[in-house]
Amino acid sequence: MPRQTPLSDIRNIGIIAHVDAGKTTTTERILYYTGRKHTIIDVHETKDLKSSTTTDYMEQEQKRGITIQSAAVSAFWRGKKINVIDTPGHVDFTIEVNRSLRVLDGAVVVFDGVAGVEPQSETNWRLADNYNVPRMCYVNKMDRSGANFRRCVDMIKTRLGARPLCLQVPLGSEDNFRGMVDLIEMKAYVWFSDDKDSKWEIWEITDDLASKLNLTVKEDLDNIESIPALRSELVDTALEMDEAAMEAYLESGEEPSPEVLRACIRKGTITSTFTPVLCGSSYKNKGVQQVLDAVVDFLPAPTDVEAIKTVDEDGNPNGERLSSDDAPFSALAFKVLNDTYGSLTFVRVYSGVLTKGMSVLNTTRGKREKIGRMVEMFAAQANPIEEARAGDIIALVSLQETDTGDTLCDAAHPVILERMRFPDPVISVSVEPKTKGEQEKFSIALGKMVRADPSLRLETDRETGQTILRGMGELHLEVTLDRLRTEFGVEGNMGKPQVAYRETITKPVEYTYTHKKQTGGSGQFAEVKIIFAPLERGEGFVFKDETVGGTVPREYVPSVQKGLEMQKEEGVLASYPTVDFSARLVDGKYHDVDSNALTFEIAAKACFREALKQAGPILLEPVMKVEVVTPDDYLGDVIGDVNRRRGTVLGQLERGTNIAVEAHVPLNEMFGYIGQLRGMTSGRASYSMEFSHYEPVPRNVTDEIVAGRSKAA
Repeated sequence: MPRQTPLSDIRNIGIIAHVDAGKTTTTERILYYTGRKHTIIDVHETKDLKSSTTTDYMEQEQKRGITIQSAAVSAFWRGKKINVIDTPGHVDFTIEVNRSLRVLDGAVVVFDGVAGVEPQSETNWRLADNYNVPRMCYVNKMDRSGANFRRCVDMIKTRLGARPLCLQVPLGSEDNFRGMVDLIEMKAYVWFSDDKDSKWEIWEITDDLASKLNLTVKEDLDNIESIPALRSELVDTALEMDEAAMEAYLESGEEPSPEVLRACIRKGTITSTFTPVLCGSSYKNKGVQQVLDAVVDFLPAPTDVEAIKTVDEDGNPNGERLSSDDAPFSALAFKVLNDTYGSLTFVRVYSGVLTKGMSVLNTTRGKREKIGRMVEMFAAQANPIEEARAGDIIALVSLQETDTGDTLCDAAHPVILERMRFPDPVISVSVEPKTKGEQEKFSIALGKMVRADPSLRLETDRETGQTILRGMGELHLEVTLDRLRTEFGVEGNMGKPQVAYRETITKPVEYTYTHKKQTGGSGQFAEVKIIFAPLERGEGFVFKDETVGGTVPREYVPSVQKGLEMQKEEGVLASYPTVDFSARLVDGKYHDVDSNALTFEIAAKACFREALKQAGPILLEPVMKVEVVTPDDYLGDVIGDVNRRRGTVLGQLERGTNIAVEAHVPLNEMFGYIGQLRGMTSGRASYSMEFSHYEPVPRNVTDEIVAGRSKAA
């Protein structure tokens, strides 16, 4: 079957933002204005579970009014096919943004016009930087009290280190938000109704524009006065991308045409030289069509971005695969979802053509997969398709061997596509089924949830035998357990959250350990001399073989490394994993008969246990970057409470009419914080937090933790 949509007419984009900035509301409007749905459901109308927005269709999303898992929809605008992924804004579900950005070609970053750049905006922006995803910004909620476009643009510049380029200027704000000036066309788009079907009027930009719109607020008048300067900045910045156009402008003094400006802005956006900024109010139905125009005009097609990198088995780059139907088939699995249709594996096709019934190779695992049902997802709705081509985002039903991050490709032309990077969990709880008879069903369901979400980990506590579930936050774990009920029909109980502590060492130590055992017949013998030394935070574990002269035979060195790798998972202080240290194997001895791989593994484990007791072991705890947004009246109480939680206040920022307090606080001190914060501020403050770094635990707290672990054991 020939290609239906040319590759150059496809836009794979994500909608990303901090929680409650209006991503899902914007997505709803996009689907309405592109004709994909005929009604609009607002997020606040879904709490009774009787209706849902298109992309927030899970019960957990409707109850909480937030997006929990990314959802894919597609629409057409001006002849271009736009595949949109609506992503979560809550820090506990950053994994969804991470894996979505990995397979997208562009992103629309939505900002709350009052709050500006919020913590999760920064996190998502850094993720987009990691994957080199071109972006455009949309300052939403210009109708809200306290909305300030210029402040938001300044925050994009200062907090994100970006180079914003204003393509629009708002006309009015708050209740008097009337539309925007298009700085490319130099026209004003004016609305006189909030109705979803109301049309905007196009006005010329005249000196009496403010009086015609009854604008009297200083900030609104300043925006209108800034139009000539912002237009000049747009022209100068855009023409940096085209020397010929710049020379023609300088020689003739004639303003470039809108078509020339759009071509230059597109080039600058795709190369991330600058980031276009638009404004509007999705809830009041103003500006969404202009955002769609900008997506088509400025965000890249699959052919406009760099070819996908290929790597070897160790993850080292070794080439690239061009985005073309004519190249051999390759695709990246970026998400696994347990659905009523069965297991759904979402893939982005990077090259070639995939057809129903094909046999493909999972090069990540060295397994074959037979392609059965193929579907194009429209949020929860699966539409069967017969083939997929380069640039498509689809789902494959009931693949047996493929997980998130795996590469599927033509077996005759095998490649491994660059994988995703996932964060480590920072919080854990014990979980068990509500009834003992459902143990097996519970375990199977939990296994499927962990397979679908790489930011979850499942393990068994060696001392208590309990099942431990690790995740990114309290809400993440709570939602996971609730989804077991709605998706698999099995209920579970959750224990008290536990912090994922780590151990490390503070000074180098050299230690020689001899493992010797004689029990009649052949004995056991191995000797290792290892130098352990601390590393910088975040460097993990580094092993080096520095033996000479065959003191430890080459075939036994991997066993020494394996022994250390296993033993470091159970530290010497409180049995937490040991991180950020190096181990250099410098000497050893062996016996021709009594030495083997096992004896050297045992010797390495024992050497680790004995040496690290002398290396100044300490506990490390996860420290969170916390932002508390509070009215000025409660600022003193909030800061005092942060200090009582062993927190360090980093600074304060204006957030509309409120104050945002930024701080570093140990995760262990943040459990149950929301209830106490609401009580302290009469329910008027809110907070968000994300993992920042690990740092040493104070001695008195360490003693309590070690004593608690000993008692539990």
